[in-house]
Amino acid sequence: MKKIFLTVALFCGLAGLHAQTGSIERVLKSIEQNNRELQAGEQNTRAEKLDVRNENNLEDPSVSYSRKFGEQDGVGPEMEFAVTQGIDFPTLYAQRRQYGKLQGRALDLQQAVLRRDILLRAKELCLDLIRLNQLKALYGQRLKNAEELNALFDERFEKGDVNILEVNKVKMELMNLRATVAENDAAYRTALQNLLAMNGNMPLEFDETVYPLVPELRSLEQVRDEVMGADYALKQAQAGSEAARKLVKVNRHGWLPKLEVGYGREGGSDAMLNGFVVGVSVPIFSNRGKVKAARARQAGAELAQEQVAQQVEADIQSLFNEATRLRASMQAYDTGLMDKTLSALKQAVEAGQLSVLDYYSEAETVYVSQEKLVDLENRYQKVVAQLYKNSL
Repeated sequence: MKKIFLTVALFCGLAGLHAQTGSIERVLKSIEQNNRELQAGEQNTRAEKLDVRNENNLEDPSVSYSRKFGEQDGVGPEMEFAVTQGIDFPTLYAQRRQYGKLQGRALDLQQAVLRRDILLRAKELCLDLIRLNQLKALYGQRLKNAEELNALFDERFEKGDVNILEVNKVKMELMNLRATVAENDAAYRTALQNLLAMNGNMPLEFDETVYPLVPELRSLEQVRDEVMGADYALKQAQAGSEAARKLVKVNRHGWLPKLEVGYGREGGSDAMLNGFVVGVSVPIFSNRGKVKAARARQAGAELAQEQVAQQVEADIQSLFNEATRLRASMQAYDTGLMDKTLSALKQAVEAGQLSVLDYYSEAETVYVSQEKLVDLENRYQKVVAQLYKNSL
């Protein structure tokens, strides 16, 4: 009975699934705590939110003091002292506070997008390490078979049963395979070092060989609904659009007069007078053009939101189609047949029923299929990870 690869992979992974899944989650949790780019983003977000909040503070009070000197009495006060405080129209503070909350939410979502993208890159590195470990296992088995054949053909050559061309063919294949193993090991070290760099160069171990189970992709409509409702980039664009609309209202309230209140004291050696100061400032020039600029920002934010929504939807459809294609390709492979074919070929060449040239010609077809299957599953895992990146 034909064994479909996807089914085999699922059953083979059940025993170590929880440890493997937990291992990826452990790596991502560590990177979330130690990644310098993410930490810098958090500090920048905090600073920007403080800047927005500070825009709603009261102005600094103004203090003035003057002292006049002279020999002629009765010419104005000798001393003047005043303290004044400028206050925007009360409704403007309320509008700014609401804008600050909306802008703060947009900044939080911007940080969530950064976190998501960093963790997605880290997960893709984990998936690449799993692929390299799977290739290492394949190459390890091939290397064992090649070394056994090398020893066998050396012995047969001494007995005169095979010619030098066959012996050299075995040795060349062994040499190339050792080079392939070395290249795979180097690629593994590079990928692991990249993962460590994302972890702030803190110690990290990852030696998994089995992929995690992934959500079943039943229909495009179901996936679109799940992903569109959870996408952080789309949420950020929506929050930015809401903040831009509120900024228009803030600038409209900016036309309201500004109040000035204060306390004054003046006089001289004969008498001192106390009083209060009340004034009004009309923002004829300072608020000019701000409403138009805010409306332009609002229009830009709404267009950006539409663009993000269209791009997210297009990405979902593209990734879903790619995942469907890759899954169909994986299901076309029969891993049991490939293993049996390699075993039968090895037995045939060892028994002298098959020349070494024919053996490697036939075995190469199986080797290519095995590696292609490993690559297909790696790409499938990455596509699904990109689809559900907002759940990281």
